[in-house]
Amino acid sequence: MTVVDAMEKIDKNARGILFIVNEGGVLLGSITDGDIRRWLIKTGDLNGSVLEAMHTDPKYVFEEEVFKADKIMKSELISVLPVLKKDKSVADILFSTDSMECNAPETDKSLSGIPVVIMAGGMGTRLYPYTKILPKPLIPIGEIPIVERVLNCFVKYGIKEYYMTVNYKKSMIKSYFEEVNPEYNIRYVEEDEPLGTGGSIKLIKTRFEKPLFVVNCDALVFADYFDIYQYHIKVGNDITIVSSLKNITIPYGVLHSKEDGQLTEIEEKPKLSYFINTGMYVINPSVIDKIPGNTVFHMTDLVDSVMRDRGKVGMYPISEDSFLDMGEFGEMHRMEEKLNIVSD
Repeated sequence: MTVVDAMEKIDKNARGILFIVNEGGVLLGSITDGDIRRWLIKTGDLNGSVLEAMHTDPKYVFEEEVFKADKIMKSELISVLPVLKKDKSVADILFSTDSMECNAPETDKSLSGIPVVIMAGGMGTRLYPYTKILPKPLIPIGEIPIVERVLNCFVKYGIKEYYMTVNYKKSMIKSYFEEVNPEYNIRYVEEDEPLGTGGSIKLIKTRFEKPLFVVNCDALVFADYFDIYQYHIKVGNDITIVSSLKNITIPYGVLHSKEDGQLTEIEEKPKLSYFINTGMYVINPSVIDKIPGNTVFHMTDLVDSVMRDRGKVGMYPISEDSFLDMGEFGEMHRMEEKLNIVSD
């Protein structure tokens, strides 16, 4: 099994972990989405063996000591624990309760004082005709607008100050937050003309002293934001892009050939794996100086500019299931399913 295969299975079980066993069911190790992320950052090898990336000494409990399971999970800060027979084969797996929300972090994972810029100025043409009536940030997922769900994920890390770039139907966005009267503060950055995802940042008058998050208003990222921020600082990136695995299966038999069109192999329904841009960034304040004023300029343009100047751009990988994009109708329904929202 490759690490990409493991990540796909972790997405399906929605528990963040796999236990690796041999043919007799004996526990060999464990691998989490965090282990895979660290492996990918270190090696960049999507096809690396799970045996190379897994932990070989996972926590477990024997059947006769299962009464100790709750204490072990609390003391070790883990939510999944295998139960083993005497021969160390897996008899059962115990789970603590959890949900697919932006989980509240531990108290020592505060990001208080870290700036967050939310890009909410787009017209949302892919969601027409919804966006003929509502601006994209206010389209509800369940009973809560998508942009409020994005904000709530950051609020759980103690962040109180936000900058929101607005343009299309901006008065509706401002009126909504005035009415709900949140405990956090939003400073609106108003575009007269569309300036792109990067160009609008140039309008912010504040001179930032710390690296800041820049995020889209229409996508949810289920990850440890504290860990993302600390990774950005630790490795010394100028820009860190949060990237999500994307698996694509070609629904045909793919032909491989050599010279003169001679067939060498038919590969049935091959799977391609890539990392895609989630639209969440951590950027250093200094890179904002590279954004031209009063010009359409996207975040990808800023990334290109930093790389051309030999700045350091890195990625923080997350699983496919940890990224939900509301950009299209099909993805809206997937988002509702992941959040356990029942639509009428």
